[in-house]
Amino acid sequence: MATITRSLSSKVNANGEAEIMLRLSVSRELRLRLKSGIFVEATRFRDGKIIMPRADRKTLAKLQIINDNLISLESRLISLCVSTPQKSLSKEFFEDAILRHHHPELFEAALKKMSFFDVFNEFLDKHLDGAPLSGHYKVLARLLRRFELYRQKTTRTKFTLILNDFDSAEIERFKEFVVNEPKIYDKYPSIYKTASDVVETARKPRRPEKRGENSVIGILKRLRAFFNWCVRRGYLDRTPFATFTGIGSEKYGTPYYITIEERDLIADFDLSDKPALEVQRDIFVFQCLIGCRVSDLLEMTSGSIINGAIEYIPNKTKNERPGVVRVPLNTRARQLVEKYSAKGAEKLFPFISAQKYNEAIKKIFTLCEITRMVTVRNPKTGEEEKRPINEIASSHVARRTFIGNLYKKVKDPSLVGALSGHKEGSKAFARYREIDEDMKKELVSLLD
Repeated sequence: MATITRSLSSKVNANGEAEIMLRLSVSRELRLRLKSGIFVEATRFRDGKIIMPRADRKTLAKLQIINDNLISLESRLISLCVSTPQKSLSKEFFEDAILRHHHPELFEAALKKMSFFDVFNEFLDKHLDGAPLSGHYKVLARLLRRFELYRQKTTRTKFTLILNDFDSAEIERFKEFVVNEPKIYDKYPSIYKTASDVVETARKPRRPEKRGENSVIGILKRLRAFFNWCVRRGYLDRTPFATFTGIGSEKYGTPYYITIEERDLIADFDLSDKPALEVQRDIFVFQCLIGCRVSDLLEMTSGSIINGAIEYIPNKTKNERPGVVRVPLNTRARQLVEKYSAKGAEKLFPFISAQKYNEAIKKIFTLCEITRMVTVRNPKTGEEEKRPINEIASSHVARRTFIGNLYKKVKDPSLVGALSGHKEGSKAFARYREIDEDMKKELVSLLD
């Protein structure tokens, strides 16, 4: 977590005031000394705090404004540390943020010259900057562009998306577009032949598939994240989602995962004749042992291991509730790390793309003959159906395996949540564990 300490410059201006200096510590590698642009009389500053007079109300009011401004600036800088990829943080970045804080009018003038997609591309470049989830937002950008073209067709105007005009009614229209896009494609195919200048892609236009309810909700949540970023950046005073209540909540079927015995069967299966698949198997087993999401696994390096435990801030929630998840490594996990550390790679494991990783997991399950039937919820129809687990296995099974098996052992969501990154009382936690038959028998036995 970034921290800020205050000091006072030794230089005094013509008004007898000195500038408050900020020491911003983002990480071990990034520590900066910044000019706050906020001045105070030296006699009113001691041990990093502004000293308030008791009797002089005029001076008190002036100092209170200075103090509030200082707290607001520090809060903004800390927020940027959390919401911006660390490789994008620099002294120039924070100096620009301080300038924008003190002179929003200059910022607003520049914003008027920016289109909706100029802002969205800045969001992609500065906020996500190649992060594991950036691909989902590029899909959103192309979707918004198609929506804009659709609105032009249906209104017969030169309609353009405007950041400040995007209200709850526009969100509702966008949601309807997302739900009905397959039909819209049939009615307005020319929209999909128009080359998009928003996010370059080599993909040829094709008929969109029907989206399930959870998929639509995910798209709206990503759009909400974009508008929340706009508020933090000062582009908007308020997000249009503040008055929109139509996002809904995802629905999931009964969670399925593999047992510890199945996990060990996979871990010990001889794949020496398939070295590429063996690597992906090792990564999957390691993921089963630490319970992280694949987006977090992608970014782990040897530096992520501190005092025998893996430490990371989950990508999915770092903008809402950034907190460090620390998972001690057991013997098997340490052995897997050591197996690949000798190869000198920057990443913890030689990871391939998430899609190919999921394909490899399915092959591994099939080779290990883990093919039992499980009940799942069809994401498009919402109906439950039976599927062999090897056909639907993915990286997220590893996370569920970690959480589900731990919960069977300790039956305490707070303890398990501390290792999985779920906050106390999280509704999402229920998606990762189930009350299985053994636990039901154990509960009933209490009545004997």
